[in-house]
Amino acid sequence: MARMSNDDLLMEDDLAAAFLGEDEVAPAPKAEEAPIDEEEVSVAEEEPAEEEWESADDFPGQLAVDVYETADKLVVKARTAGISKSDLEVSISDNILTISGVLSGGEDEATTRWHIQECYWGEFSRTIALPVPVREDEDSVKAELKDGVLTITFEKEKTQKQKIIQVQ
Repeated sequence: MARMSNDDLLMEDDLAAAFLGEDEVAPAPKAEEAPIDEEEVSVAEEEPAEEEWESADDFPGQLAVDVYETADKLVVKARTAGISKSDLEVSISDNILTISGVLSGGEDEATTRWHIQECYWGEFSRTIALPVPVREDEDSVKAELKDGVLTITFEKEKTQKQKIIQVQ
């Protein structure tokens, strides 16, 4: 995801207000106290310098998922539009699910300048601790890629009902 390099930055006064009490923050000068410098005004009206975009490599690809359960199954769905089956890897170990892959197709070598870059292209990975115990054998897990949605269905591990133990 592309992002301006100063999106989350606070101004110096905002930082001071956030960390100091209101009594400790120096008040801003009043308009009549500070004379207006014509040179500063003309500089402020000039076109701002072009801001640098942070590289897409600075932000790992995110994979949005939905996780829900039915009476006997746990289902994980992920939007994977534009990803082929051969570029996806799904694995599970100790109730930890990992979905990773590569989304290619966003590169054009003739590009000289980006105006908007919102689509993520490249490697991605998502690891999820499953909320309930599931069976991990091949016969109990089904993964299907259809219409840009990866659906992974697990059989839930059968658990015994809670037993009450008498304290003596």
